[in-house]
Amino acid sequence: MSAGGPSRLRTAGGPATPDDRDEILRHWREGVPEDRLAHLVRDCTRAFQRALTARLAAHDVSFGHWTFLRVLWERDGITQRALSQRAGVMEPTTFAAVTAMEKRGYVSRRHRAGNRKNVYIHLTRAGRALERRLVPLAVEVNRIGVRGVPAADQRTARRVLLAIIANLARDERAAVPARTQRANPAGSRAAAARG
Repeated sequence: MSAGGPSRLRTAGGPATPDDRDEILRHWREGVPEDRLAHLVRDCTRAFQRALTARLAAHDVSFGHWTFLRVLWERDGITQRALSQRAGVMEPTTFAAVTAMEKRGYVSRRHRAGNRKNVYIHLTRAGRALERRLVPLAVEVNRIGVRGVPAADQRTARRVLLAIIANLARDERAAVPARTQRANPAGSRAAAARG
């Protein structure tokens, strides 16, 4: 993105103001209408996050906690590591978030009998109850986001975004063996020889 792109337009450390948002739209429509798709997706994601963050704040829930709660609403009682993987964040971030959510009474940590190594994260009654209050907020933000966009275009956008995710996931999987090989050429050759 150019040095004067949307990321430079936001106020440092704070949310974009209405003037910033107008400038972001002007940037995309007039300044760089053919800029990379990744930049456009990032700005779209940030807009969705800002809208949802404002709504979550009314319920005293942070966007970061929302990310973990969504995972737990789908699959309660998973390990902290699995929660990190499903949320797409590093384990120290998950540890800090779970600690904060535990203090708020949304989750509890438990060990299973005979397994003191793994910590399992479980929703409390209060954490489960948040689902009924918060999911409609996300539904509302999505509805607002696609307002005026024909259903066929929404389906096309969804197909395109899923294809991009799949392509980048394949690329990431292919890059892991290459990185491992560069980091440990002797071990990689030995593994290749074993078949």
